[in-house]
Amino acid sequence: MRVVVLGSAAGGGYPQWNCRCRVCALAWSGDTRVAMRTQSSIAATADGEHWLLINASPDLRQQIIATPEVAPAAMADASSRHSPLRAVLLTNGDVDHVAGLLTLRERQPLTLHATGEVLQVLADNPIFGVLDPALVARRAARLDETFEPVPGLSVTLFAVPGKVPLYLEGESVDVGSEGEMTVGVRLEAGGRTAHYIPGCAAVTERLRERIAGTDLLLFDGTVFEDDEMRQAGVGEKTGRRMGHLPIAGSAGSLLALADADVGRRIYIHINNTNPILIEDSPERRIVEEAGWEVARDGMELRP
Repeated sequence: MRVVVLGSAAGGGYPQWNCRCRVCALAWSGDTRVAMRTQSSIAATADGEHWLLINASPDLRQQIIATPEVAPAAMADASSRHSPLRAVLLTNGDVDHVAGLLTLRERQPLTLHATGEVLQVLADNPIFGVLDPALVARRAARLDETFEPVPGLSVTLFAVPGKVPLYLEGESVDVGSEGEMTVGVRLEAGGRTAHYIPGCAAVTERLRERIAGTDLLLFDGTVFEDDEMRQAGVGEKTGRRMGHLPIAGSAGSLLALADADVGRRIYIHINNTNPILIEDSPERRIVEEAGWEVARDGMELRP
């Protein structure tokens, strides 16, 4: 199995287009301690030829250009269209995970996998009709049922604590509910396993059991402190209100997963305000000393 991190930042990327918070200011100034990042997405393969795209970032075109493995190849039959991306899988309906589907409208055969509820979100928005149904098949994936979206790569979706996308929120929001709106992904090939969980509101005992024994864990690292955005002066919502468990704190993911039975562990989906983006920050040292890595765009992983 090969996994490539196409994008490692949360919604809006890093730096965000209109942000001069302390962390973003470093990127705008060209500080070498930080690296620019696009919005969260990964690609996985078992054979190096057929790739599964997991979450379609708004930055997808840029990510494909930067990643030769998923770029169109020269074809022996002189075909003018080609892509190693044979299937797409969505973990939720968030804008930073579905907007890139619009980039895939250029008459390329694909299979789009998501839970029934997330597919319904797409069906209810006519803009996604630009994906020609004659070429892009939509397949509803059932929770806890394994399927093979590309040759040799087995995938299982499982519910994790989360919430509905921001644009579907009403007056009250059920944060932490488990169902089809927010899922984690188990990948398996060649006897190796990986788990991708870019959005998670809580680490439950059931989740710990799910990931036990995995060779690679890519986990929600959106914010370091729960009230980080408020401290940075860029918003009032906490990480938990957005459906993202903070890294730090007595109930944060760092402590909750400290003794989890996992191999390589990497934080992904990192918000622009998160100081772990700064290579020599105290927060970066804390996560690294605890055995975690911080995802970066272009990272290639072999579980």
